[in-house]
Amino acid sequence: MAKINVSVAKLRIRGKPKMKEETLTFYNGVFIDLGELVLFTGKVIKQMFQPPFEFREFIKHGFLLGNKSLALVVVTGFIMGLVLTMQMNPVLADFGAQTLLPGVIAVSMVRELGPVITGLICAGKISSGIAAEIAAMTVTEQIDAMEVSGTRPLSFVVASRVMATTLVVPILVIFADAFSLFGAFLAVNVFEETSVTLFINRSFSLMGFVDLLPSTLKTVLFGFFIGLIGSYKGYTAGKGTESVGKAANSAVVAASLTIFVIDLVFVLITSIL
Repeated sequence: MAKINVSVAKLRIRGKPKMKEETLTFYNGVFIDLGELVLFTGKVIKQMFQPPFEFREFIKHGFLLGNKSLALVVVTGFIMGLVLTMQMNPVLADFGAQTLLPGVIAVSMVRELGPVITGLICAGKISSGIAAEIAAMTVTEQIDAMEVSGTRPLSFVVASRVMATTLVVPILVIFADAFSLFGAFLAVNVFEETSVTLFINRSFSLMGFVDLLPSTLKTVLFGFFIGLIGSYKGYTAGKGTESVGKAANSAVVAASLTIFVIDLVFVLITSIL
């Protein structure tokens, strides 16, 4: 028994340094990755303002990315409006405040749920697609061929996609908010007959400029970082074919976490102001 206890103690002693080394390696990798992302961001922003500008690539990617995600965003927003209205109507009915239902739905969708849900959808669909596409170009050495031929890959491949997502994501959020209100209108008419004019007046009665400005700004940041993180993960992918899948998966995780962090910062700022 004594020998067994001594051997177990030795294993524990040996295991602790390994665990510490693995933890330090993980945190070192995270900070190194963040530093490289900051440097990459600076290079991309510089390419955005440095001529010649890739307007054709910008328009092409904006159309493709928006067109591919529009149906999913619209359906999700419509369902969210229906579900929220059906869930909140009994609660407000207990307090005799059913007239506030359209305004509550509008404020909750415009300020929080619309931007965040749309951002997460775009993180899973757009950011992963950008990462996989650019990673495939990296694996097949197309990026290296562009650099050799004198083409600026950061401008042609990365900056055009980042600008496209920065423009497209706020537009998708507008569609999500609009169709969520349409779903809410249909759900409200299940409980009581309401005209379109009355529903719109009640929806925007609780909403002000303070609600619109922060939500618009954070959707722009959502779009910027969705495109940036997807491009960064694809641009820095390894040379093996398995790196394409790894780049897409890591882009989804990183973009989703970034959306939550940005949303938290905006909530704190608006609550202070």
